[in-house]
Amino acid sequence: MPANLKRPVRIANCSGALTDPGIHMYNQAKYGPVDVITGDYLAEANMGDTAVAAASNDRPGWIATALEGLEMSLDIIHEKKIKVVVNGGCIDPRGLARKVDQMARDKNLPLKVAYVEGDDLMPKIQSLLPKLPHLDSPNADIQLDKATREFLDHPDTMPIVSANAYLGYRAIKRGLDLGADIIICGRVADASPVIAAAAWWHGWQEDQYDELAGALVGGHLIECSTYVTGGNFSGAHDYPVEAFLSLGLPIVEMDADGGCVVTKHETLGGFVTADTVKCQFLYELQGDVYLNSDVKADIKQVRVTQEAKDRVRVSGIRGRPPPPTTKLAVFYRGGFQSEILVNASGYATQHKWDVEEAQLRAALERTGVLGELDVLECQRMGVPMANPDSQLASTTYMRIFIQAKELLAVQKAVMAWYGRFMTHFPGMHCSLDMRTLQPKPFLGYWPALVEQKEIDESITLVTGNEESRQSVGPPKKTEPLGPRSSYETTSPISTENAPFTMRPLGDIALARSGDKGANINLGIFVQTRPQWDWLRSFMTRDRLRTMMGKDWRDWYWIERVEFPDIFAVHFVVYGILGRGVSSTSRVDCLGKGFAEFIRAVHVPVPDDLPLASARL
Repeated sequence: MPANLKRPVRIANCSGALTDPGIHMYNQAKYGPVDVITGDYLAEANMGDTAVAAASNDRPGWIATALEGLEMSLDIIHEKKIKVVVNGGCIDPRGLARKVDQMARDKNLPLKVAYVEGDDLMPKIQSLLPKLPHLDSPNADIQLDKATREFLDHPDTMPIVSANAYLGYRAIKRGLDLGADIIICGRVADASPVIAAAAWWHGWQEDQYDELAGALVGGHLIECSTYVTGGNFSGAHDYPVEAFLSLGLPIVEMDADGGCVVTKHETLGGFVTADTVKCQFLYELQGDVYLNSDVKADIKQVRVTQEAKDRVRVSGIRGRPPPPTTKLAVFYRGGFQSEILVNASGYATQHKWDVEEAQLRAALERTGVLGELDVLECQRMGVPMANPDSQLASTTYMRIFIQAKELLAVQKAVMAWYGRFMTHFPGMHCSLDMRTLQPKPFLGYWPALVEQKEIDESITLVTGNEESRQSVGPPKKTEPLGPRSSYETTSPISTENAPFTMRPLGDIALARSGDKGANINLGIFVQTRPQWDWLRSFMTRDRLRTMMGKDWRDWYWIERVEFPDIFAVHFVVYGILGRGVSSTSRVDCLGKGFAEFIRAVHVPVPDDLPLASARL
């Protein structure tokens, strides 16, 4: 353990998804002082996709870009004595750890490599299934998509391909305490490597919940690559295009008391502001209590303060003992799907789409296929420009989305569309590359809750062919989950009688949204107290329903909480992604565009309310 425990530990993130190239790890090591590099390579669907690919010998069970980063960075990691913790092991952390150990020995670098296991519950999933509640089942108001539980009744045709629990920080910290330099993880929670690094550096114990909760939020702030340095930033329109050409990745400085500062290397691109931090804080939240298998973070009183250029302090986080359960991501073979993309240009577009949809449905009914499909949606995308200045400006498209359990049903539906191709509306066109028509298998998703006592979490040190394994066991103390908060504002101001102008909500508010299993979260915030009094009073659950327009379904359910110290209202819309990212029919499958859609909706903004102040 480092001798100087007073200095904050500098933890640099090198990845937020498997798409982030290995050069990010090298750059984080090269361009300034850091103590630990962490990397998050795993979206929820990666586990299932990789399990299927590995079973077919299509690719290894780890993430290629994680290996790429380590290959590029081993020398500088050794030279600067940087610790590395990544979840790029995916379904085979042992395999990646052994490969990295061999790479280090080939270079004569005395680096200690370790790996974390325990997340893979496939060996016992069948015995666990009868007692696994759905992640959202504690809320009686929530209705699950009708297909959510079908795989439980069809184990032969809809077999499970992966079942991975979200692990915490304890095995990682044990590895760091044992002197490991590089730790390869599978499905640990996104922020767990940061919690572990801070706990190791500062010597925190398992019951220092305020400190652990602060590190949980610190990890959440940097886990998504450039999302806190300019990527996916709803205030981007206030910056020149050139500001986004070479975004660097973030660093969090974790204090001994659990407070943190979000920053970045000065020589790398991007920017860290109070607004970019608030946007990332509000991304993929679970309400006002943020959960990890080691700690609950009470985030109701979070504070975000710009201290200097590219330095933002986050404080106000409080911790509680963790729940006795953790999230378990179960993926199964859901069936087959196909997408057909058709374009229309120019005049009377709506009639053209009416014809396209009516012809398809009639053809499916004639051939008897319609009843074999689980999903058929004809989604109309875009609005043609009035008096267009180019053909592209007048063109919109229809996305025909088809799903069924049986391959033959999807094939027959595609052929029914194909067979009436020449009866098309005037000017119909599409790409001659028809590969999207070909049915492809998809994975269904069951997010469940599993008791932590069912998990054998461990750390294994690797030295050539020798391995030394230690189990860490479940948390020593847990606390049951309480009811999730959901409420309207107290003492609302009147928003009805003052003179107003209809404006996009984005004229006054920034926002961020993302996927949470079958749900989408949405956080909206403003800059000033008058704006906040208006926002908290105006943005009710009913208001969001109205703003969703034709996207709203009566079986959805909305949760609402507030973060008054950052002037933010937060919603979760339950059910909108169906069974989740891997099988949803929504074109915005990750929910990232939902916030920008809501910001574009026109609302009555009082004329005496100051609009968004300059954010540069």
